[in-house]
Amino acid sequence: MKRSTGSKAPLGQATTGANRSRGTEVPEPDRPVQHKFFGDSLARVSVRLVLVAAVAAFGILFMWTLIANGRYPLAVLVFLVTAGVCVSFTVERLYPFRWFSPGLALMAIMLLYPTAYTMYVAFTNYGDGHLLTRVQVIDQLERQTYRPEDGRQFTWTAFRSERGEFVLWLQSDAGSFLAEPGEPFIPADRLPNWVGPLDTDGIPTEIRGYTRLNRTEVLRFLTQISALEFGELPETVRVQSLDLVEERRQRFVFDPANDTMTDQRDGTVYRPVTGTFTAEDGTTLRPGFWVTIGPRNFQRLFTSPALSGPFIRVFVWTFVFAFFSVLLTFTVGLFFALVFDHPKLPAKRLIRSLLLVPYALPAFISVNIWRGMFSRHFGLISTTLEAIFGWSPLWLANPVWARVGILITQTWLGFPYMMLICTGALQSLPNDIFEAATIDGAGALRKFWNLTLPLLMVAVGPLLIASFAFNFNNFTVIDIYAEGGPPMAGTTTPAGHTDILITYIFRLAFAGGRGADFGYASAITMVIFLILAIITALQFRYTRVWEEISENV
Repeated sequence: MKRSTGSKAPLGQATTGANRSRGTEVPEPDRPVQHKFFGDSLARVSVRLVLVAAVAAFGILFMWTLIANGRYPLAVLVFLVTAGVCVSFTVERLYPFRWFSPGLALMAIMLLYPTAYTMYVAFTNYGDGHLLTRVQVIDQLERQTYRPEDGRQFTWTAFRSERGEFVLWLQSDAGSFLAEPGEPFIPADRLPNWVGPLDTDGIPTEIRGYTRLNRTEVLRFLTQISALEFGELPETVRVQSLDLVEERRQRFVFDPANDTMTDQRDGTVYRPVTGTFTAEDGTTLRPGFWVTIGPRNFQRLFTSPALSGPFIRVFVWTFVFAFFSVLLTFTVGLFFALVFDHPKLPAKRLIRSLLLVPYALPAFISVNIWRGMFSRHFGLISTTLEAIFGWSPLWLANPVWARVGILITQTWLGFPYMMLICTGALQSLPNDIFEAATIDGAGALRKFWNLTLPLLMVAVGPLLIASFAFNFNNFTVIDIYAEGGPPMAGTTTPAGHTDILITYIFRLAFAGGRGADFGYASAITMVIFLILAIITALQFRYTRVWEEISENV
């Protein structure tokens, strides 16, 4: 066999063949050379750059606003998210990150930051009375004024602009002044050119842009005028009557060198103690500011009488409620899924659609309907039982029956969801193993326990765990049904027999007569999160047992 040495293959083919023999890939000669910027045309690259620039501009604007409001951690997070999105859309090596960078950004802003912020708040005194920062509290206190005993008094004449702004012309034996809110007094001998000449009573004939008010008009606007302080600190005036205004002086002065707040009225000195300016005799100034207080919220939780009182009962009922909610909804949902899985059932699509109605209705509507049906005197269920048996349970007043009523309501709300997921899971089960079991003589019940349920649990197990976690914090049903009632007797903290942890915490933190206590609520939320994390981890470990069982089916 002769080898051909006189003819040569085309350069492109020879190069391609040689490179392929060496295991390297070379683009085809007739393939258009792609642009370096992700291989797109210049027009698409330009559009992408414009969109990236718009995202960067919005991120910078948002970050600047957060910095101006003192939200530095969130500003840093916005910067990182914006930079990550822009880089992933401009660097070729990060091309895969384009597709999930928006999701990562939303997860960071909507999930990670709130979680981290909640953990931080748990170690602070953030709540009613301590909602402001230190700088805001100092500014607010320094704006307070008082009426000194030797303060001057003035007669006054009001002028009003078309925008609803007021200025006063003040007169006394010491002289006359023009007073505006937030501006220093202007004496009569240094009036600006927009103030007209004085009349025979020593009052300006006109003030440009303002209209002089007569007695009737003053009465009309007296409430608005009395709420204003005219002048600039440390000396201002406030209207006290239709004839007089009285001098006001700055009450509190902050000394940054000594970190003290002094009351100018009586000379009392206040020092910051755990977010509150406090005097030596224990007197405090309000409002306070929020500071970190370490683990005090957790100490308060575990040393509170509430923990040794109703907390244990609430904790146990929370587990019972979550467990039976999942068990009952799954049982009813699986039952209907098995029934409608039968091929010869008539009108099963219509009936299945009707059974989804409880899932489509808002929960707060359904719970209120069930609460109405459980009403002692007018409810459909109560009156029907009364007519048939001569007795009906106290669905809202008796602790046991109130819990039963809540479980019935939750079963009604949750079984359509379980029916949906079980219907989908049943469609994925292989038919051959059921046919083999039938040939071996297995009955329907045995096939369900030994085949259907183990295989089904592998598919729906994670969803059951998620349902347990949801019902563990199911605030809506508990609060709407009976607001946690009926109340427990003899407890030191407000608690009800149907309260679960989330509703009990809500009452401790927000409904205890002390206002909102976000730091304490965040601490309890962290404890609940740890409890749920442990339970979820154990439940996921248990689902592996079902996977092992399904492998042996």
